[in-house]
Amino acid sequence: MDAAAERRFHEFVVARSPALMRLAYLLTGGDQQAAEDLLQVALAKTAARWRTIDDPDAYVRRVMYHQQVSWWRLRWPRRETQVATLPETARDDDTAAVDLRLTVRRAMARLTARQRAVLILRFFEDLSESEVARILDCSVGTVRSTTHRSLARLRRLAPELATVDTMTEVTQ
Repeated sequence: MDAAAERRFHEFVVARSPALMRLAYLLTGGDQQAAEDLLQVALAKTAARWRTIDDPDAYVRRVMYHQQVSWWRLRWPRRETQVATLPETARDDDTAAVDLRLTVRRAMARLTARQRAVLILRFFEDLSESEVARILDCSVGTVRSTTHRSLARLRRLAPELATVDTMTEVTQ
């Protein structure tokens, strides 16, 4: 990669890493370490093909989705375990927000990889149906039907989410 391409890639990574990390976190079902690994692999694959990519954002999303599905199929072994305990610090009571996040996380984890990807790309990443179809390499009709079935299943799995006013409450 020449210096100009390397600079553009670096600028892309700096600008888009927070959003891509959120996407990776959601795709991995809330596993922070797996999300970091997923993003790192996706960015490495993107860097290797940087000069030939027209839309880097869409390319990285697609790589992340396909990589996560591959790991899911292979039952990628988790080699790392947490052993250290962090010291407790005084904080405000965020119990309701934590309960909500855990509810969403558990419900999302029970969806299939494709259902989870469609919901994340449509509602958390705020992509159009056609953009989601392009990333997942399927038709717009498939995105629509998968969205409908996924939301219905999510409502069955977590009926308490019906009281949530906005997605902002879920994503904070």
